Amino acid sequence: MIYPSPLDHQAHQAVAETTVAARANADEGASRTLWGDAFGRLKKNKLAVVAAIWILFIILVAATADLWVPQTLGDPNATGANMAAESRLPPSLEHPFGTDTLGRDVLSRVIYGARISLTVGVVATGISTIIGLVMGAIAAYYGGIWDTIIMRLADIFLAFPYTLFVVAMIAVIGNGIQNVFIAIGILGWPSIARVFRSAILSVKENDYVDAARAMGASDVRIVARHIFPNSVASIVVYATMNIGGAILTESALSFLGMGVVPPDPSWGTLIQSGQQYLQTEPWLMILPGLAILSTVLAFTLLGDGLRDALDVKMKDA
Repeated sequence: MIYPSPLDHQAHQAVAETTVAARANADEGASRTLWGDAFGRLKKNKLAVVAAIWILFIILVAATADLWVPQTLGDPNATGANMAAESRLPPSLEHPFGTDTLGRDVLSRVIYGARISLTVGVVATGISTIIGLVMGAIAAYYGGIWDTIIMRLADIFLAFPYTLFVVAMIAVIGNGIQNVFIAIGILGWPSIARVFRSAILSVKENDYVDAARAMGASDVRIVARHIFPNSVASIVVYATMNIGGAILTESALSFLGMGVVPPDPSWGTLIQSGQQYLQTEPWLMILPGLAILSTVLAFTLLGDGLRDALDVKMKDA
């Protein structure tokens, strides 16, 4: 009888361990997805994580404001002759952000202003994203005359200063939160269309798109099922950053008196009403400004983090 040598036994053991490791790696690779890998990389970006936490905190505070703000800080839209004694009080424990010229708590108005700013950011970005996706898909997928018309139209929109274009449109359609949605949403589509067009052009000639077309799939199905999922990463990044831009634009419009109509609180109107007291009561202008700065910066940092996390060339995770 021939007995295996210790070297043979070690060799067999090494082969078995290698096989097990290969199977484990194969199973891990099969279970990994683009979004799973992206989430893992995003968690390693400390600035993006802090930005996401701050955004979630603002959303939570704004969404639950009715449950605690009027009871603890007072009605943000309250008026009355008996409130004159509390006009322009400095920050204190009772009024952490002080009071405005009518005696209303500034913090309560900043919190309710967050509702308007976040709503404008999300809704206006949603409108511009939908329009941009449709226009970009038509331009890239069909090309030719459609591509020329849509891209030249986008060039016309981009040729004008964005804020000035929004102000002009608000002057035509009138003030109000609904018109702010429309103006920012309609005028923000060219950039989204360009990004989506570039993404589609990079994937539409792949073999799986040709295979779907050969099997008789409609153009809408090809774009929705095969092209869009492979192009959505860049759209998510750009839309996230666009929310911060829309918030900043709404604040600028409200500051100019062309956005949210008083007495509804808005970060822009709070800055506008407090600018004349900058030397004597600076908290009336500085604290709403910090709310705008921190929120817009958070969306920008989160967008940067998503861009790095969704980069398929990243191999560190």
